[in-house]
Amino acid sequence: MASPNFIDYVKFCSRSGHGGAGFLHFHREKFIEKGGPDGGNGGRGGHVILRGNAQLWTLLHLKYRKHVIASNGNGGEEQNRTGADGKDEILEVPLGTVAKRADTDEVLFEVTEDGKEYILSPGGRGGKGNAFFATSTNQAPQHAQPGEAGTEEWIVLELKLLADVGLVGFPNAGKSTLLSVVSAAKPKIGDYPFTTLTPNLGVVSYRDDRSFVMADIPGIIEGAAEGKGLGIRFLRHIERNSLLLFLIPADSKDIKTEFEILLNELRKYNPELLDKKRLLAISKMDMLDDELLAEMKKDVPHDIPCVFISAVTNKGIQELKDLIWKTLHE
Repeated sequence: MASPNFIDYVKFCSRSGHGGAGFLHFHREKFIEKGGPDGGNGGRGGHVILRGNAQLWTLLHLKYRKHVIASNGNGGEEQNRTGADGKDEILEVPLGTVAKRADTDEVLFEVTEDGKEYILSPGGRGGKGNAFFATSTNQAPQHAQPGEAGTEEWIVLELKLLADVGLVGFPNAGKSTLLSVVSAAKPKIGDYPFTTLTPNLGVVSYRDDRSFVMADIPGIIEGAAEGKGLGIRFLRHIERNSLLLFLIPADSKDIKTEFEILLNELRKYNPELLDKKRLLAISKMDMLDDELLAEMKKDVPHDIPCVFISAVTNKGIQELKDLIWKTLHE
């Protein structure tokens, strides 16, 4: 997932089609001077639809579409012919896409199933032709309905990555390195803060051809929930993860304090995130000798399962995978 091509937010004007007008008409042919009403109904206006697509990982293809407009329905015709429905405008979006009204921030729905279609802006209903209004007491109705207007509103689409495991940690905690070791993902890695500017996904192979999906979320800093650093832009991606894996490097000044800061940022952003299953991994353990490792094990939080790992030497990696798999399937 290349950084310039990862787009997780788009805003556009969605306009559905107007319904076609019903037709006012009476049957006429040779030797039949006054036939009955035969005006058909108008067709439905086209919907604007979102369709889930598991092969997409970004909203890049919608970045430059500022207006999405569906077709109007056609009017009814004589001989009770119904007008054609307007053509639907279907937008393919990745799973985990959330649709909101731009003016109120109201959540309309979340796209979570591959191939399932969600109506974003419904098309207007077609009007009834005069044949519809014929009764035994009114055999020659002189009116037909106009079509119903479509809807027009500004829509925001936000992508929340769907992953089994979300990596949570400060910049430079080693999240990208871990993801590159346990999966085929190739995130950008560097020894400076905010190397990762966009989320990266990797499929982690496990025993017996099983696997799970891990997401490397850009680093959190103290104050991220108030917009500091990269702010809350990527915190929303954590909402869709089944399990949160907190990653703190062994050279941290205070592991317990860093862990509490991370928890606090998640709490301020969305308290429900603390209801998710949590694991703790201490990275860069290759920097520790046995004596330092024994001392550090005394300082880690004891209310969360913890494993010491090194992405450089692969030490503890299989143990971490086993713990993740067990926790995911408890």
